[in-house]
Amino acid sequence: MKKLFSNFKGDAFGGITAGIVALPLALAFGVSSGLGPSAGLYGAIFISFFAALFGGTNTQISGPTAPMTAVSMVIIAGIVASFDGDINKALPAILMVFLLAGLMQIGLGVIGLGKYIKYIPYPVVSGFMTAIGVIILVTQILPSLGYYPKEDTEFVNQFKPYAEEIILDNILKEEAGEGILVLEDFKETIKRAQSLTQEDILKESQTLAAKETSGVLGALKVMPRALQHVNWLELILALGTILIIYGFKRITKTIPSTLIALLVMSGIAYGFKLDYRPIEEIPSGLPIPNLEMFTSFSLGSLTPYIFTALTLALLGAIDSLLTSVVADNMTKTKHKPNKELVGQGIGNSIAAVFGGIPGAGATIRTVVNINAGGKTKLSGMIAGILLFIILLALGPVASQIPAAVLAGILITVGIGVMDYKGLKAMPKMPRAEVIIMLVVLVLSSVWNLVYAVGIGLVIASLMFMKKIGDLTAERSDVKPLKEEKAWDDEANFPENLKEEVFIKHIKGPLFFGFTSDFQQLSTQIPESATTIVIRMDRMQYIDQSGLYALEDVLIQLIKDGKKVLLVDVLKQPKYMMERIDIIPDLIPEEYIFVSFNDCLTWIKANVKDNKSKAKL
Repeated sequence: MKKLFSNFKGDAFGGITAGIVALPLALAFGVSSGLGPSAGLYGAIFISFFAALFGGTNTQISGPTAPMTAVSMVIIAGIVASFDGDINKALPAILMVFLLAGLMQIGLGVIGLGKYIKYIPYPVVSGFMTAIGVIILVTQILPSLGYYPKEDTEFVNQFKPYAEEIILDNILKEEAGEGILVLEDFKETIKRAQSLTQEDILKESQTLAAKETSGVLGALKVMPRALQHVNWLELILALGTILIIYGFKRITKTIPSTLIALLVMSGIAYGFKLDYRPIEEIPSGLPIPNLEMFTSFSLGSLTPYIFTALTLALLGAIDSLLTSVVADNMTKTKHKPNKELVGQGIGNSIAAVFGGIPGAGATIRTVVNINAGGKTKLSGMIAGILLFIILLALGPVASQIPAAVLAGILITVGIGVMDYKGLKAMPKMPRAEVIIMLVVLVLSSVWNLVYAVGIGLVIASLMFMKKIGDLTAERSDVKPLKEEKAWDDEANFPENLKEEVFIKHIKGPLFFGFTSDFQQLSTQIPESATTIVIRMDRMQYIDQSGLYALEDVLIQLIKDGKKVLLVDVLKQPKYMMERIDIIPDLIPEEYIFVSFNDCLTWIKANVKDNKSKAKL
C-alpha cells in the first residue's frame, strides 16, 4: 500500500490528464461500436480501474481502443442482425460474448501465454492496424456528412420487398415450430400476415438498409447518396473538430487537442442553439449490472461466437502487451505479461457486466500518463475514478455533444492509428512480407477482421517455414565427402577409405520444412560407399515429419546393403527415434557413437578398402 502511494502527486496528475484524454475517445468509440456513448464510457471506467489494479504494467492506462472497437463493431452488428435488428434483445448476447472474451484473457494469463504474443509477425500487425484505420475513417465519413441510411426514406423503401419476404419467412418458421403449418390451409399464415403493420415492415427495411451499408464496402456503396444528401451543419461541425485537433497541436501539446475540439465545437453548437444531431442520451446515476445476460443465457446461443470471443481476447492481449512494451521503453522498467493479461481480462469482464465495450492498453493515454508524472498503478485507477465522477456529474451535459463532433474525432483516430512506418517501408521490404501485409490489410478492410488475421498468420507461418527449410537445406546440402567441407575432427580421416565411407552432416533441425530435401539423401550417395556416417552433433530438434523422413532414408540405405552409423545423437532426437524403434530396430546401439573419434576407431577396424582389394 505504501508503494502504491509513493508517487501520489505524479500519479494523480498523470491519471487526471489521461482521464481527460480518454473522455472524448471513450464517447466516440461507444458511438462507433453501435452500443452508444454510455457503453464507451462504462468500458473506459471499469477497464481503466481494474486493469490498473490487477495488471502487470504500472503505468498502463486502459480503455476502449480503435482495434478493439473495430472488432466489437463487427460483432455487435452481426449479433443485432441475428435478432432482427433489435439491439435491446441482442444486448445480453453481445455482453455475454464480451464477458467470455474477458474470461478468456484471464485464462491466457493464468496458463502463461503472455510471453508468446511477441511471436506475431510485424507484417500481420501492420496490415491489421492500417485496416483498422481504414475501417474507422471510411465508416465515419457518413455521420460526418450528416447522412444516416436508416433515415433516408427513398433508400429504405428499396428494401421493403425483401423485408416482407423475411417477415413472411419468419411467420412460416414460427408456424412450423408450433406444428400448425399446413400446406393445404394457409388461413393462420394469412391471419398473422394481416396483423402486420407498415411500421413492422419499415423497421425490417431499416434493419436491412443498415446491414447493407455497414462496414467499408457498405459505406462506399452508399457514398454517392450521402454526397447528394449532405447536411452542411453536421459537415461543418465535423470539419471544425478535425481542424482544431490538428491545429491546436501546433500551439501546445500540454492540453489534449481532442478535448479542446470537443468543448469548443460542442459549445458553439449548443450555445448558438443550432439544429444539430446530439449523441444518444447518457443515463444519469450509477451504472447498473445487466443481469439479463445471465438470466437469459443459453449455451446454444453463445456457441457460434466462441471463436469470435477468443479472437477479441487475443486482439486485446496483443494491443495491451504492445503498449506495455512502449511503457517499458519509456520508464526503463519490465512489465509482467501474464499478470497484465489477467488484469485486462478482469477489467473487460467487469465492464461487460455493466454494459461497457471491451478495451485494452491504450498507447497514447499511457504515454500521456508517463509524461505527466505517472509511475504506479494508482495513475490508471485515478483515470477510471475521474471518468466515473464525470459520468455522475456531467452525464446530461455530455448527452448534448453533437454526433458529428465525435465522428470528426474518430476520423482523426482512424488517420492516426494507421501504420505509416510499415507503409513507407513497403518498397524496401521483402516481397513476401509485403504480400502478407497487403493481404491482411485488404481482407480486414473489406471482408472479416478475424479471418484476415488468421489467414495472415497462416501465410506468414508457411513462408517462415519455407525460408527456414530452404536455409537448412542450403546448409545441409548432400555432397560427396571430398567436396563437402570437413569438420575439424575429420581432418585425419584415412584417405584410402574416403570412397567407402560417406559422411553426412545434419546442420539444424530436421522438420517438415526440410524433409523433401532430406529424403533425396539415399539417391545421391555414391555407389562405392558401403558405410554411411550421419553426424547429428548439430541437429538439436526433430519433429514427427522429420522423424519419418529419417526412418524412410535409413530403411532404403539398409535395403541397399549399407551400414549406417550415427554420431552424437542429442537428447530430443534420440528420444524420438527410440519412440518409434529406429533405435534399436534399424540402428543397433553398437552403431551409435558418442564422438566421431569413437566412430573413426570402429571404421578403421571394420571397413575395408575395396579399391586396394580390387588391385590385388
